[in-house]
Amino acid sequence: MRLPSRYEDLDESYKGRLIPNTELIDKIKASYKSIQINGGIRFLPIFGESGSGKSCSSIELKTHLPTTHTFILEKNEISDKDSLLERILNERKYNTDKILIPIIDQFEENVAGKENIPTQFIEFISLFDRNELKGIPTIFIWLTTSREFQKSLVEATTRNRRILITNNFVIAGPQKESWTQIVKDTFSIHNQEKELSDCLIIDSDIDKIVLRSNTLGKTIEEVGVLLADHLEDIQDLSEYTVILFWPVSDSVRNQRVLQFSRPRDGYKLDWEAFYRELSNEEKKQLPLDVYNRARLYFDMRVIPFRAADLHRLCLDLDNESLTLGKTYLNRFKNTHFFHIISDNWKNYSYNPVRERESTRSQEASVWYKTVTTSPTKLGKRLAKIITELGYPATYEKDLTSEFSSVRADVFMDKSEKIKRKIIVELKVFAAENTMPSTIKEQIKTTLRRHSLFGGFMPKN
Repeated sequence: MRLPSRYEDLDESYKGRLIPNTELIDKIKASYKSIQINGGIRFLPIFGESGSGKSCSSIELKTHLPTTHTFILEKNEISDKDSLLERILNERKYNTDKILIPIIDQFEENVAGKENIPTQFIEFISLFDRNELKGIPTIFIWLTTSREFQKSLVEATTRNRRILITNNFVIAGPQKESWTQIVKDTFSIHNQEKELSDCLIIDSDIDKIVLRSNTLGKTIEEVGVLLADHLEDIQDLSEYTVILFWPVSDSVRNQRVLQFSRPRDGYKLDWEAFYRELSNEEKKQLPLDVYNRARLYFDMRVIPFRAADLHRLCLDLDNESLTLGKTYLNRFKNTHFFHIISDNWKNYSYNPVRERESTRSQEASVWYKTVTTSPTKLGKRLAKIITELGYPATYEKDLTSEFSSVRADVFMDKSEKIKRKIIVELKVFAAENTMPSTIKEQIKTTLRRHSLFGGFMPKN
C-alpha cells in the first residue's frame, strides 16, 4: 500500500494531474510580462507550512504553463556562484524558448550558518541580473517553511528591489473541501486503482482527519497512519462470498447494474459508486463504516446475468426432472458468474458483459417477464444448473451465526473445488424496476443483513 504525502514520492503519471495554484500562476505570468518590458530576472520567496503544497505548485508550473521550465537547484549550486550560473546556462541550452524557473526547496532548514544564506544568494542573482542573465528570462523561487527566513530573503533584496516579485507570498494549498477527494485520488493512483474504502477507510474517516489538520500533507500522513492500523484487518477475510445475481434482459439494465460493480476485479461491489448514489440524509444516518466492513468481510459481488443465458435452462420451472441441454449448460459455463463461483476468474481472459440485440435475446426478454414473480423457482433451477456443472449447490439455505441468520437463495459450501462458501442472492426484478435507486436499495438491504449476520452491528 502506498499513500505518498511528498511531491518527490509521487508517481510521475500523477504529478501532472496536481491541482494548479492559480495565484502562483498569475504571479509568474505577470512577472514574465515585467521581464519583457524592463528586462532582468525576478525572485519570489514563498512561505508555506510543511505539507501545504509548495513543491507541487512550484515544480508543476511547467505543466500548467508550457512556456516555462522548472528545475530544482542542488546544494552546491545554491552556495557557489559559478556552479549556479553553470547550471542555469546548461538548462538554457535545452530550453532556449522557455522561461527558466530555478527552485530552491527548503535548502536552509538543515544548513549551518543559514542566516548568511539570503544575503549571499541575493548578491549572486543580483550580479546575474545585470550581466550573464539580463537577456535570459529567469524567475528564481525559494520555498521555505519559516516566515522569518522568508522575511530575511525579502530584506536581502533591499539594494535591488526590482527583482523581488512580492514580499509576503504564501501558499496554503487547495481548499479544504477538496482534500478528501484528493486523498482518495492519491491512494487510488498509487495502488492500481484500488479504493481507500477497500481498506476500511471511508469518506467520513477522512473528513474527521481533514477537520483537525492544518495542511493537506498532514492529512495524507494521518490517513496513512490509519491505513497502517487497518492493514492486518483487511487481510483477515471471511470464508464467505456474497453474490448479488441480477438477471438483465436488455443493454440499458445491464449497464445500470454494471455501474455498481468493478467488472475487471471480479464484479466486486463498487463502494464509491454505491456511496455516490446515497442521499445526504442516508450518508448521515446509515452506519456506513459497518456496511463497508461487511462488504469487504463477505467479499460482496454484483453480477449482471444475461437472461439469454438463462432462458433455455429455465423453461418449465415446475418440472424438477427436466433434462438440461448440454449446449445451454456449456453456454452457462462460459459466463462471468460461473467463472467466479468456480474460482476460475484468474484464468479467464476478461471481456465485459454485453447484451447484444438478437433473436435469442428478444426471446429471452419475453420469457423473463414471465418469471419475475417466481424468484424461488428460479433459484431452485439455478442450483440445479450449478450442480449439474459439477459444483454442488442447494437453494433456500438457512445460515445461522451466533449473531443472526440469513437465507441464501442459492448456497455452495466449501469443497475441494471451491475455497469459500458462496451465498447467492437473486435479484429478480422486472426490467422497468431495475433502476439505480432499486439497485442501491437492494445493496443496502444485503449490507444490513450481512452486517447483522457477521455481528458487526447489534439488532434493533
